[in-house]
Amino acid sequence: MCRDVAGRRRDITVFVRQGRVVLVAPPGETAVLAPLDVGRLRAALRDAVVDASREDGA
Repeated sequence: MCRDVAGRRRDITVFVRQGRVVLVAPPGETAVLAPLDVGRLRAALRDAVVDASREDGA
């Protein structure tokens, strides 16, 4: 969860496709992340990298 520059709630989605980590951000928006949200994004990216490694090595 993040906010755009106007303060509206938005989502950044993290997933794995064909061994690659994919980020989907709000189209045409700037994501503004609070410190806690940055930690959550970091954790989601870490988990995605682990999943991508498994998918790539399978």
